[in-house]
Amino acid sequence: MENVTTPSNMEKVTAPSKKRWIMVCILLLTLLVAYVDRVNVSILMADPAFLTDMGIKGDPVAMGLLMSSFLAAYGLGNVFLSPLGDILGPRKAMSLSILLWCMALFIGGLAGTFAMMIGARIILGVGEAMHWPMQSKYVKNWFPPTERGKANSIWIFGLFIGPALAMPFFTWVIQGLGWRMSFFILVLIGLVPLSLIWLMTKDHPREHKGVNKLELDYIEKGLAAETESEVQMEKTSVWENMKLFIFNYRFWLLTIFYFCNASVWWGTMAWLPSYLKVARGFSWGAMGAMSSLPYVLGAIAVLAFGYLSDKVGRRAPFAALSMFGAALGIYYGAHAPDNMTAAILISLGIASLGLGLPSTWSLLQQIVPGKTIGAGAGMMNGIANGGAALAPIFIGSLIASSGGSYIAGLMYLVTLGVVGGLCMCILSYQKY
Repeated sequence: MENVTTPSNMEKVTAPSKKRWIMVCILLLTLLVAYVDRVNVSILMADPAFLTDMGIKGDPVAMGLLMSSFLAAYGLGNVFLSPLGDILGPRKAMSLSILLWCMALFIGGLAGTFAMMIGARIILGVGEAMHWPMQSKYVKNWFPPTERGKANSIWIFGLFIGPALAMPFFTWVIQGLGWRMSFFILVLIGLVPLSLIWLMTKDHPREHKGVNKLELDYIEKGLAAETESEVQMEKTSVWENMKLFIFNYRFWLLTIFYFCNASVWWGTMAWLPSYLKVARGFSWGAMGAMSSLPYVLGAIAVLAFGYLSDKVGRRAPFAALSMFGAALGIYYGAHAPDNMTAAILISLGIASLGLGLPSTWSLLQQIVPGKTIGAGAGMMNGIANGGAALAPIFIGSLIASSGGSYIAGLMYLVTLGVVGGLCMCILSYQKY
């Protein structure tokens, strides 16, 4: 008896698979877990038991060093380890990264001294150093340029959802189970993205058995112009390829912008819980809830403006708007007489960072050639986050020198917001 092809069967045969979207959702989960790992120390900075055990209670500079040590190692690792990611490929590089950060978290849970905790934070920074650039490399390999705004917005969504979930969750864990248990829980959580990255992703869509011909043709047709460019680049040295973005002033405008963005992000993430609890008098429970608000709002902004940037076809104006919005929210929040108004305004300022993040990585993928996207992303991310390592400790020193006032530290972040916005105004003028 002959097989009869029904309309439904025909649809199964002719419909392109959607593996690239499943893959980017795995990247979302991976980034979410990475930011849950990073943010627990922000809650610990408001926990008297942790501060006493580490011997840093009443020492804002030492407290800021907990975040700054991670960021310094993270920044250096991005610059020097990301080219290794281009050699290994994103799947192997990210798997190695997750293994290292799980080890760092286990050490953190065992730490009996402040020095040991700093060591764990440094290992965590090195372990996560290749992670973010490889997320961008996955998107570069799997998505045509017309879809990258949406794709970037999906995985960057994890950047905001991670802290939004982590702030109230770790407030509950630390209060109920103690600060050490928060680290051991994170080790177990880290095994989930490790398994998904290793078992369900490939470096290129052509290597993935689940990608059918129609999806592969669609992806490769969209990448055709970039692929042709990369073939030409294979004839030149790594240094010659890297010179294409190292000597491109637009890359450095983007890097300065991202340094300002990262400084505002890490400065507020490190000190927001402490600011709400100490300076604004929120209870422990209310502090956890309000600390998550900016990241909930930011997550919405990431998805909405990632989609909008693809529709408009311009990226830089959204990036500029994000930094000016952050500066305004933090400035007026810092000077608000009412505690709840202050918390909401600062939350809106932090959430504004989400307006431009998908555009940032789409701009990078536009400016940096595909053959060196790992190195380019690592350099931008490393310099930005390495420089941003100064923000938490610098804010801590401003708090100490002003007798416990947070105003000067917040104004430092406002200034960075203006500088970052101006950098993107230049690229906006050039129609990027």
